[in-house]
Amino acid sequence: MTRVAVRVKPGAKRTAVGGRYDGPHGPALVVAVTAPAVDGKATEAARRALAAALGVKPAAVTLRVGATSRDKVFEVPMEAEERAERLREL
Repeated sequence: MTRVAVRVKPGAKRTAVGGRYDGPHGPALVVAVTAPAVDGKATEAARRALAAALGVKPAAVTLRVGATSRDKVFEVPMEAEERAERLREL
């Protein structure tokens, strides 16, 4: 398992994964989602978008930090080397 820091941008025109943000949890991947930041909708959309970008099932991606924040940390079931390779492709 490896952890991925994410900066969520809710209310975007389209869902997109890519870009870097220097956040409170270290360098973070930017995930823009169309869902609003209401009742966890943006968090769920970000979890699904991250899973799709990394090629894993959405159920395998779990939120560890930041349920109500734009800065989140997700745990993904892959080795750090594999994760780094997939993130470079984004």
